[in-house]
Amino acid sequence: MIEVLAKLGRGPVFLAGEVLECVITFTNPLSASSTSASSEMLAWASAQIHCQFHASENRVSLPPSDGSKHDVQAENETVFVPNRGERGQCILSTPPKILFCDLRLDPGESKSYSYCETLPVDGPPSFRGQSVKYVYKLTIGCQRVNSPIKLLRVPFRVLVLHGLKDYQFPQDEAVAPSNPFLEEEEGLKKDSRLADLATELLMVATSRRSLHLYNISNTRGKVGTFCIFKTVYKIGEDVIGTFNFSEGDIPCLQFSVSLQTEESIQEEFQRRRGQPVSFTVHARHQESCLHTAQSSFSLPIPLSSTPGFTTNVVSLKWRLHFEFVTSGESAGTCLVRGNQSEAVTWTGVEQMEVDTFSWDLPIKVLPTNPILASYVSQFSNTNSITI
Repeated sequence: MIEVLAKLGRGPVFLAGEVLECVITFTNPLSASSTSASSEMLAWASAQIHCQFHASENRVSLPPSDGSKHDVQAENETVFVPNRGERGQCILSTPPKILFCDLRLDPGESKSYSYCETLPVDGPPSFRGQSVKYVYKLTIGCQRVNSPIKLLRVPFRVLVLHGLKDYQFPQDEAVAPSNPFLEEEEGLKKDSRLADLATELLMVATSRRSLHLYNISNTRGKVGTFCIFKTVYKIGEDVIGTFNFSEGDIPCLQFSVSLQTEESIQEEFQRRRGQPVSFTVHARHQESCLHTAQSSFSLPIPLSSTPGFTTNVVSLKWRLHFEFVTSGESAGTCLVRGNQSEAVTWTGVEQMEVDTFSWDLPIKVLPTNPILASYVSQFSNTNSITI
């Protein structure tokens, strides 16, 4: 028996273009009940990253697979196929890397191997929607002599930030700060600089503030104004907005604001022409606001959510969805006076004519620092199997 443990060094969330590093440890454990422990032998082990694409058959007409040629050897259990037994299509994969050949482990002995691979920048982000899913996994294949291959799958999350792909690092490294007492691998140095660059780009894009004022009105007149200071956010931030109903001609009885994503399938892959898009609500604020001059809301963008993106199959966009309930009468008729003689009591009317209308405001949601997103990730840093 051999235990295989895979551990992601930094966490289970990465930016496309970063280097994923995983330490894989093979151990021949000592059994307390065993009196005659023996050496264990593995023929080979290999690792590969792949992205699996899943689609709802009711909503998506699957695109033709790139692997049109049928590989006869793929059916053989002694051939390393990382996505063996998984649903959907493998739309992206890195070249497989051999970790070792002919490994012998004595009782209690363990050996570790480091796997490093740059995540492709042209792939989709990790996404679990109502119509499609993009799932990334690192698959480690191990085989004993004359035995089927055992697969250890390590799921992780990929965030895509557009603009990093076209950035060219300066060739002159002399201007970059360095520590002469530390030996740093070139790949890790570039990876660190890539993460720093992404953080800087995100900070610049989401820190720009300018006043955006919108008039809220229906067919009968003005209800109020809405104010928001920016429309570009990172996941993990709060969307904050304010209302001013004091200048409105039409009383607003109630409003609600929903933070939503709009998942739409590209026309050529739709199962039915003109099929509706899918909406997902991530946060919602509702408030009764009769005789309220000003109000506000704060909606958090979950760190576990997917920033907006577009592929050849699906498009994901973010928006604020507003719903307003307004009175069909003047503000003074919304209250009635009681018949008490000693004191005046004002109560709400039992019936009232109301109008409802909605409004959508598109916003842009970008990724965040992958280390921050790792804190709320559903994936574990470590995965293991026994073979």
